[in-house]
Amino acid sequence: MQIPPKVTERAFERLAEIGAGEQGQALRVAVEGGGCSGFQYEFKLDDVAEGDLVLEGNGEKVVVDDVSLPFLTGAVIDFSEELIGARFVIDNPNATSSCGCGTSFSI
Repeated sequence: MQIPPKVTERAFERLAEIGAGEQGQALRVAVEGGGCSGFQYEFKLDDVAEGDLVLEGNGEKVVVDDVSLPFLTGAVIDFSEELIGARFVIDNPNATSSCGCGTSFSI
């Protein structure tokens, strides 16, 4: 059984700050082939599509398609503000290694 990814309160708050829900948009988190470690995360504002897993909080939505979902089992989707910039990040227990930028990983 797959444990769905979890979204932190901070990530939902950031979506509210940028007005995603007000625009009828959700944060789409996808996993694609590529990047320096084999797979990479993609974050974008998008519409909810049929077959998406929808995670809701604070009136905001995060969606994951059924192809990306197995790669994100048990992962935590968060929002990080650091000196290098503010961005959505994923703590993924399935990743055996990741690159320095944190957007690419391998399994």
